[in-house]
Amino acid sequence: MSDIIQLLPDSVANQIAAGEVVQRPSSAIKELMENAIDAGADHIKLIIKDAGKSLIQVIDNGCGMSVTDARLCFERHATSKIRKAEDLFAIRTMGFRGEAMASIAAIAHVELKTRRIEDELGTVVEIEGSEVIQQYPDQAPAGTSISVKNLFYNIPARRNFLKSNSVELRHIIDEFQRVALAHPNIFFSFHSDGNELFHLPKETLKQRIVHLFGNNYNQRLVPVEETTSILNINGFIGKPEFAKKTRGEQFFFVNNRYIKDPYLNHAVMNAYEEILPADTFPLYVLFIDIDPSKIDINVHPTKTEIKYEDEKAIYAILRSAVKRSIGRYNIAPTLDFEQETGFNNLITPKPLDEIQAPTINFNPNFNPFDDGVKKHTRSYIAPEQVERRSGIPQNWDSLYQITETEEAEQLSLLPAEEDAKSEAEIIQPSDQPKKQFFQLHNRYIVSQIHSGFMLIDQQAAHERILFEQFQQQLINNQGTSQQSLFPQTIELNPADFALVQDILPEIHALGFQLRPFGKTTYIVDGIPADLENINESQIIEKLLEDFKNQSDLRLNKRERLAKSLAKNASIKPGTKLDNDGMAELIDKLFACESPNISLFGKPVIITYTLQELAERFGRII
Repeated sequence: MSDIIQLLPDSVANQIAAGEVVQRPSSAIKELMENAIDAGADHIKLIIKDAGKSLIQVIDNGCGMSVTDARLCFERHATSKIRKAEDLFAIRTMGFRGEAMASIAAIAHVELKTRRIEDELGTVVEIEGSEVIQQYPDQAPAGTSISVKNLFYNIPARRNFLKSNSVELRHIIDEFQRVALAHPNIFFSFHSDGNELFHLPKETLKQRIVHLFGNNYNQRLVPVEETTSILNINGFIGKPEFAKKTRGEQFFFVNNRYIKDPYLNHAVMNAYEEILPADTFPLYVLFIDIDPSKIDINVHPTKTEIKYEDEKAIYAILRSAVKRSIGRYNIAPTLDFEQETGFNNLITPKPLDEIQAPTINFNPNFNPFDDGVKKHTRSYIAPEQVERRSGIPQNWDSLYQITETEEAEQLSLLPAEEDAKSEAEIIQPSDQPKKQFFQLHNRYIVSQIHSGFMLIDQQAAHERILFEQFQQQLINNQGTSQQSLFPQTIELNPADFALVQDILPEIHALGFQLRPFGKTTYIVDGIPADLENINESQIIEKLLEDFKNQSDLRLNKRERLAKSLAKNASIKPGTKLDNDGMAELIDKLFACESPNISLFGKPVIITYTLQELAERFGRII
């Protein structure tokens, strides 16, 4: 029997490795940008087309490569970061595996242009599917430019698994933000399909956060800083009132490398305990500087997981550092029994014995209709004359008593029978008795039925009504809109802006009137007519947050959008309703296709029968 074990060709091995390293365009962008940082660049430019499917180009002004290095960098396990196994525990660079360039070259058309500062000519290398097409000298600026075209061209199955351009663009923006946050001392720019999404100059960390997420984040940040013999922590956390219902603004960096660590995230959430709204996630951008020999980053091909030598100590230090910042900047309530706070807000620094109570002086003879001709003459006018001339009664405090007396006199002129009849008409305008509803704690509606009574969750009922109404509007594409008297401007981060572009037709079908204004800004000209007394910017932000937070894959895009809007536009617990409002709500609920089930699979109506009530009271019917 012949041998059956064979060595795989390099092209096949590279494609297998690419399946771990390059999962989507954002993965390739991460590897290329980290290589540019390791090359010592302080100016990095990212250019993409079709969300990275057609083109990914990273241009830097780093050290460049020689002719030999330009060819060798595409070989597997070729790297300049480590020389021996011990170097794995002293890594300060972003890359070290030597797999990224070989993996990218195995599944795309790659063109590399590079030149060292001391060289007169640069080098151009063109590769298709791990095969070098040509290599030649050429003029090139100092640094490196790598163009990746037609990603996954030779793996159609992987290319078909890619999502829409808007989804892939959001993943690219996420990776770009992580790299940009970790290196605020480097200039970054990001161009997508000819539009510049980011232009980030060299700046401080706080300025970088504001430039990435928006100017409104300037007031949301709280600094964190802790220095110990084990590790150093610095960065920013967000104030709890600005926490969001979706993840995505939580960043951990260990030695400037972005990582995902649920254990450390639990430490931060524990520090926010009892001051964070339920089911919300605060913003944090935290940097942990630790001795590389105390950690192991060679755990996962994406290098986003780390093993720690003493993770319990790191947990405790991180939790205490965050909790201290929360207390230091008066985010959490504190008690100081030695300080009297009753006199902290005095307006005047005068002693208490010099403070006089304010008095009111007025002229009882003031006439607002006086033409001012005789303003220099002073003469006494009797109050009766003032009342006769000006028509203003002097005993103005008894004015309402006069009105009540006149009404009582008018009512007394009616005959007793007519008076009783009119009073009965006010109480009962029709022969049919009006059905009465009751509201419990401004949350539930009680309605009597023949066999007992119903208990209705008013918020769940309204959500069901709005959901089916919005869903019908999306199907018919005929959502009614009310024009805003003063259009509002809403500024979004680039990821949310791309999301709005993806669902903009559905948003218009619901009744929203949005138009782009600048790079990441929309103007809200109108909102759905059913939404009353709602801030336009807040309802759109909440709509996007809930839309991103939904994980039910059974719902399509329209259903998710209708569900998000219904949840945010419904009446909230604690809203008081009159009898007519409760009756209208119940009528609309029973006109729905599924009145008994809420949007989240919970009951809307609970029925209690007389038999059940009798059993609770120990009676037999």
